[in-house]
Amino acid sequence: MTEITHHIPDALMAAYTTGSLREPYALVVATHLSMCLECRASYEAHQALGGAVLETTCEADVSEALKSDVMALLDAPVADEPVHKRSGVYPGPIMAALKGRAPKWKSLGLGVRQCILSGNAEGSVRLLYIPPGQAVPDHGHNGLEMTLVLQGSFSDETGWFGVGDVELADQELEHTPIADAGPPCICLAATDAPLRFNSFMPRLLQPIFRI
Repeated sequence: MTEITHHIPDALMAAYTTGSLREPYALVVATHLSMCLECRASYEAHQALGGAVLETTCEADVSEALKSDVMALLDAPVADEPVHKRSGVYPGPIMAALKGRAPKWKSLGLGVRQCILSGNAEGSVRLLYIPPGQAVPDHGHNGLEMTLVLQGSFSDETGWFGVGDVELADQELEHTPIADAGPPCICLAATDAPLRFNSFMPRLLQPIFRI
Protein backbone atom coordinates (compact mmCIF):
# COMPACT_ATOMS: atom_id res chain seq x y z
CA MET A 1 0.00 0.00 0.00
CA THR A 2 1.24 3.50 -0.81
CA GLU A 3 1.75 5.97 2.02
CA ILE A 4 -1.51 7.63 3.05
CA THR A 5 -1.24 11.41 2.82
CA HIS A 6 -4.88 12.58 2.92
CA HIS A 7 -6.46 11.90 6.31
CA ILE A 8 -9.69 12.48 8.26
CA PRO A 9 -9.95 16.12 9.46
CA ASP A 10 -10.04 16.63 13.22
CA ALA A 11 -13.62 17.96 13.28
CA LEU A 12 -14.97 14.90 11.48
CA MET A 13 -12.92 12.60 13.71
CA ALA A 14 -14.40 14.27 16.80
CA ALA A 15 -17.93 13.86 15.43
CA TYR A 16 -17.27 10.20 14.63
CA THR A 17 -15.91 9.58 18.14
CA THR A 18 -19.00 11.07 19.80
CA GLY A 19 -21.35 9.16 17.49
CA SER A 20 -22.79 12.33 15.96
CA LEU A 21 -21.36 11.87 12.44
CA ARG A 22 -23.94 11.01 9.80
CA GLU A 23 -24.11 7.32 8.91
CA PRO A 24 -22.74 7.54 5.33
CA TYR A 25 -19.68 9.48 6.47
CA ALA A 26 -19.24 7.26 9.51
CA LEU A 27 -18.79 4.26 7.21
CA VAL A 28 -16.06 6.08 5.29
CA VAL A 29 -14.29 7.04 8.52
CA ALA A 30 -14.55 3.51 9.95
CA THR A 31 -13.11 2.09 6.74
CA HIS A 32 -10.28 4.62 6.69
CA LEU A 33 -9.46 3.82 10.33
CA SER A 34 -9.08 0.16 9.37
CA MET A 35 -6.43 1.22 6.83
CA CYS A 36 -4.60 4.11 8.54
CA LEU A 37 -2.50 3.79 11.71
CA GLU A 38 -2.12 7.57 12.01
CA CYS A 39 -5.86 8.23 12.09
CA ARG A 40 -6.42 5.24 14.38
CA ALA A 41 -4.09 6.89 16.89
CA SER A 42 -6.02 10.15 16.49
CA TYR A 43 -9.30 8.31 17.11
CA GLU A 44 -7.94 6.72 20.28
CA ALA A 45 -6.76 10.15 21.46
CA HIS A 46 -10.27 11.55 20.93
CA GLN A 47 -11.71 8.63 22.89
CA ALA A 48 -9.31 9.26 25.76
CA LEU A 49 -10.21 12.96 25.76
CA GLY A 50 -13.90 12.12 25.88
CA GLY A 51 -13.33 9.83 28.84
CA ALA A 52 -11.42 12.55 30.67
CA VAL A 53 -14.26 15.01 30.09
CA LEU A 54 -16.79 12.53 31.50
CA GLU A 55 -14.70 12.04 34.61
CA THR A 56 -14.72 15.76 35.32
CA THR A 57 -18.43 16.25 34.63
CA CYS A 58 -20.57 17.11 37.63
CA GLU A 59 -23.08 14.51 38.75
CA ALA A 60 -26.75 15.19 38.14
CA ASP A 61 -29.77 13.68 39.83
CA VAL A 62 -32.13 11.68 37.63
CA SER A 63 -35.63 10.46 38.25
CA GLU A 64 -36.26 6.92 39.44
CA ALA A 65 -38.21 6.24 36.25
CA LEU A 66 -35.25 7.28 34.06
CA LYS A 67 -32.85 5.27 36.18
CA SER A 68 -35.11 2.23 35.89
CA ASP A 69 -35.32 2.60 32.10
CA VAL A 70 -31.53 2.85 31.78
CA MET A 71 -30.97 -0.22 33.97
CA ALA A 72 -33.53 -2.16 31.91
CA LEU A 73 -31.64 -1.30 28.74
CA LEU A 74 -28.37 -2.45 30.31
CA ASP A 75 -29.96 -5.76 31.30
CA ALA A 76 -31.53 -6.37 27.89
CA PRO A 77 -29.93 -9.19 25.85
CA VAL A 78 -27.60 -8.05 23.10
CA ALA A 79 -27.65 -9.88 19.78
CA ASP A 80 -24.24 -11.01 18.57
CA GLU A 81 -23.28 -9.14 15.42
CA PRO A 82 -21.29 -11.13 12.86
CA VAL A 83 -17.66 -10.07 12.57
CA HIS A 84 -16.74 -9.33 8.96
CA LYS A 85 -13.12 -9.50 7.84
CA ARG A 86 -11.45 -7.89 4.86
CA SER A 87 -12.21 -9.56 1.54
CA GLY A 88 -9.94 -8.53 -1.32
CA VAL A 89 -9.82 -4.72 -1.49
CA TYR A 90 -12.86 -4.36 0.80
CA PRO A 91 -12.06 -3.80 4.50
CA GLY A 92 -14.26 -5.19 7.27
CA PRO A 93 -16.61 -2.18 7.63
CA ILE A 94 -17.50 -2.39 3.92
CA MET A 95 -18.00 -6.15 4.11
CA ALA A 96 -20.36 -5.53 7.04
CA ALA A 97 -22.33 -3.05 4.90
CA LEU A 98 -22.38 -5.65 2.11
CA LYS A 99 -23.54 -8.28 4.65
CA GLY A 100 -20.59 -10.43 3.69
CA ARG A 101 -21.52 -10.63 0.02
CA ALA A 102 -19.72 -9.39 -3.10
CA PRO A 103 -20.78 -5.98 -4.49
CA LYS A 104 -23.68 -5.95 -6.94
CA TRP A 105 -22.41 -3.57 -9.60
CA LYS A 106 -24.68 -1.52 -11.87
CA SER A 107 -23.34 0.17 -14.97
CA LEU A 108 -23.25 3.96 -15.21
CA GLY A 109 -21.80 3.88 -18.74
CA LEU A 110 -18.28 4.07 -20.21
CA GLY A 111 -17.16 1.22 -17.96
CA VAL A 112 -18.00 3.07 -14.73
CA ARG A 113 -20.03 1.06 -12.23
CA GLN A 114 -21.56 1.66 -8.82
CA CYS A 115 -22.94 -0.36 -5.92
CA ILE A 116 -25.17 1.64 -3.55
CA LEU A 117 -24.65 0.46 0.02
CA SER A 118 -27.26 2.69 1.66
CA GLY A 119 -29.37 5.74 1.01
CA ASN A 120 -31.68 7.65 3.33
CA ALA A 121 -32.42 11.14 4.63
CA GLU A 122 -28.89 11.38 6.05
CA GLY A 123 -27.31 10.80 2.64
CA SER A 124 -25.97 7.93 0.59
CA VAL A 125 -22.82 5.83 0.41
CA ARG A 126 -21.71 3.76 -2.56
CA LEU A 127 -18.83 1.89 -4.11
CA LEU A 128 -17.56 3.25 -7.42
CA TYR A 129 -15.56 1.32 -10.01
CA ILE A 130 -13.75 3.51 -12.55
CA PRO A 131 -11.60 2.00 -15.36
CA PRO A 132 -8.07 3.38 -15.78
CA GLY A 133 -8.01 6.61 -17.75
CA GLN A 134 -11.77 7.15 -17.39
CA ALA A 135 -13.03 10.47 -16.03
CA VAL A 136 -16.03 11.11 -13.80
CA PRO A 137 -18.10 13.88 -15.44
CA ASP A 138 -17.21 17.41 -14.32
CA HIS A 139 -19.34 18.28 -11.29
CA GLY A 140 -19.78 20.45 -8.23
CA HIS A 141 -21.46 19.68 -4.92
CA ASN A 142 -24.61 20.69 -3.10
CA GLY A 143 -23.19 19.36 0.16
CA LEU A 144 -20.15 17.36 1.27
CA GLU A 145 -18.71 14.49 -0.74
CA MET A 146 -16.24 12.20 1.05
CA THR A 147 -14.29 9.73 -1.11
CA LEU A 148 -11.92 6.98 0.09
CA VAL A 149 -9.70 5.11 -2.38
CA LEU A 150 -9.69 1.31 -1.94
CA GLN A 151 -7.80 0.30 -5.09
CA GLY A 152 -5.87 2.16 -7.78
CA SER A 153 -5.75 5.95 -7.68
CA PHE A 154 -7.26 9.08 -9.21
CA SER A 155 -6.26 12.67 -9.83
CA ASP A 156 -8.23 15.89 -10.05
CA GLU A 157 -7.78 19.63 -9.69
CA THR A 158 -6.79 19.27 -6.03
CA GLY A 159 -4.11 16.59 -6.39
CA TRP A 160 -3.45 12.84 -6.40
CA PHE A 161 -5.24 10.27 -4.24
CA GLY A 162 -4.00 6.72 -3.71
CA VAL A 163 -5.13 3.75 -1.63
CA GLY A 164 -6.27 4.87 1.82
CA ASP A 165 -6.46 8.55 0.90
CA VAL A 166 -9.63 10.54 1.60
CA GLU A 167 -10.80 13.48 -0.51
CA LEU A 168 -13.29 15.99 0.89
CA ALA A 169 -15.22 18.04 -1.66
CA ASP A 170 -17.64 20.79 -0.63
CA GLN A 171 -19.80 23.38 -2.40
CA GLU A 172 -16.75 25.42 -3.41
CA LEU A 173 -15.08 22.64 -5.40
CA GLU A 174 -15.80 21.74 -9.01
CA HIS A 175 -13.64 18.91 -10.29
CA THR A 176 -13.20 16.14 -12.85
CA PRO A 177 -11.67 13.09 -11.15
CA ILE A 178 -9.75 10.84 -13.56
CA ALA A 179 -8.67 7.29 -12.74
CA ASP A 180 -4.93 6.84 -13.22
CA ALA A 181 -3.25 4.16 -15.31
CA GLY A 182 -2.96 0.77 -13.65
CA PRO A 183 -5.69 -1.18 -11.86
CA PRO A 184 -9.26 0.15 -11.96
CA CYS A 185 -9.93 2.77 -9.30
CA ILE A 186 -12.39 1.50 -6.68
CA CYS A 187 -13.65 4.09 -4.20
CA LEU A 188 -16.08 4.39 -1.32
CA ALA A 189 -18.02 7.66 -1.68
CA ALA A 190 -20.49 9.29 0.71
CA THR A 191 -22.67 12.34 0.03
CA ASP A 192 -25.43 14.20 1.86
CA ALA A 193 -26.90 15.86 -1.25
CA PRO A 194 -27.05 15.20 -5.00
CA LEU A 195 -24.02 16.16 -7.07
CA ARG A 196 -24.21 19.20 -9.35
CA PHE A 197 -23.26 18.06 -12.87
CA ASN A 198 -22.33 20.63 -15.48
CA SER A 199 -23.19 18.56 -18.57
CA PHE A 200 -26.71 17.84 -19.80
CA MET A 201 -26.52 14.04 -20.10
CA PRO A 202 -25.29 13.37 -16.53
CA ARG A 203 -28.01 15.71 -15.22
CA LEU A 204 -30.62 13.84 -17.29
CA LEU A 205 -29.53 10.44 -15.91
CA GLN A 206 -28.95 11.64 -12.35
CA PRO A 207 -32.37 10.64 -10.93
CA ILE A 208 -32.02 7.14 -12.40
CA PHE A 209 -28.52 6.58 -11.03
CA ARG A 210 -29.33 8.30 -7.68
CA ILE A 211 -26.14 10.35 -7.61
